[in-house]
Amino acid sequence: MPTPSEFANAHRAQFEQELCDLIRIPSVSTLPAHRDDMTRAADWVAHHLTSIGMTVDVIPTERHPLVYAERLDRPGRPTVLGYGHYDVQPVDPLELWETPPFEPAVRNGALYARGASDDKGQMFTLAAAVRAYLETKTPLPVNVKLIIEGGEESGGEGIEAYVRTHGDRLRADAALVLDESVFAPGLPAISLGLRGIVGGEIEAIGAARDLHSGIYGGVSPNPFIALAEIITGLKDAEGHIRIPGFYDRVIPPDPSEKAGWDRLPFDEAALLHDKIGAAALIGEPGYSLLERMWVRPTLDVHGMPGGFIGAGSKTVIPARATAKVSMRLVPKQQVAEIERLFEAHVRALVPRGTRVEIRLRQRATPVAVSSTLPAVVAAQRALSEAFGREAVFTRSGGSVPIVADFVERLGLPTVITGWAVPDANAHSPNEKLDLEHFHRGIQAVIRFFEHIGKPG
Repeated sequence: MPTPSEFANAHRAQFEQELCDLIRIPSVSTLPAHRDDMTRAADWVAHHLTSIGMTVDVIPTERHPLVYAERLDRPGRPTVLGYGHYDVQPVDPLELWETPPFEPAVRNGALYARGASDDKGQMFTLAAAVRAYLETKTPLPVNVKLIIEGGEESGGEGIEAYVRTHGDRLRADAALVLDESVFAPGLPAISLGLRGIVGGEIEAIGAARDLHSGIYGGVSPNPFIALAEIITGLKDAEGHIRIPGFYDRVIPPDPSEKAGWDRLPFDEAALLHDKIGAAALIGEPGYSLLERMWVRPTLDVHGMPGGFIGAGSKTVIPARATAKVSMRLVPKQQVAEIERLFEAHVRALVPRGTRVEIRLRQRATPVAVSSTLPAVVAAQRALSEAFGREAVFTRSGGSVPIVADFVERLGLPTVITGWAVPDANAHSPNEKLDLEHFHRGIQAVIRFFEHIGKPG
């Protein structure tokens, strides 16, 4: 009988094919048109986990189902809670995709499709690792619980409500969150922190209806111009956020952690030219690029719908315009406090003749994790063995909303890691998953179970 690692290596092609079957389901959680696809994806995940030998429960929420699975047949051994999500981002702009986003295509050793790396390909490694043990009749070193959500890309309210009401079901000795990336190709990483988020919309309202700009221009308020004034009042040209009190709780990283970042193989030119493709990098003076991306808060505008955007011209002053905004928060900043400060400052910036409606819907608390946690130590060893290079410690500029609940509400020592490459194009056209990283990720989970499950 092969070992779990040998089984995983022998079934590489099968794992890839099964992942492609899941990817073909367009499970876009933010778009109502894909509600049935969300149910199909949840059912696929549930069926797959059942087929490999786990006990599975599909849990309805107000929006999209959760999939809970468990294999609890090792009394006295630690329990690991694995997390991932089956929902994906919208695919726009569709014309920039080289191949259709939900028709997986392999090019140069990478699988291209929406959800390949964020997060179906990473989530699937949890199931593949459990399967490698069960199919080889090798006793799992740990008890395993999996919670797979369908709302990570659209706020995560369903899983947050479930944690509040059924937290005891998710109790474990450690959580393994697979929704991150390696630091560089072939260089595995464990994130010791996630930025939080506050996000939503500012809607500026001027006249009662769209107006002819020739007749009413010069006297009627223009909501787009009002939004421009508000936005420039939120952030200055050097990237410093102008909201009073916004930085009061921000603390610098520990010097030893920062010294570790200085040793990372970070290529500023590659970041500018290969990954961002802009004329120059921006940000607050006095901070390194990694500090700006990992431990400094931000404020960004994501879109400004409103008015006339069709071909040709229509010279109206729109009655309404909206700015979609978000702020990334760092550890110690508090979501409720930032919401209050943001709203107060926006209202103070509203120009005469305009009123605003502020709708904040995205919320996630920032998280910091200690590198000395036994679960983190076990994960660093597992990743180093699977990838053949010592895993490094990083931070993440992104947010995984449920992690704060795992850490703060459930008290779970949490490992935050993943196998996506930094240029995986998550949330963008031509998203990809490096297939070698995918298979090394399966091996890493197998080894993590082994290391964290060792007695003593």
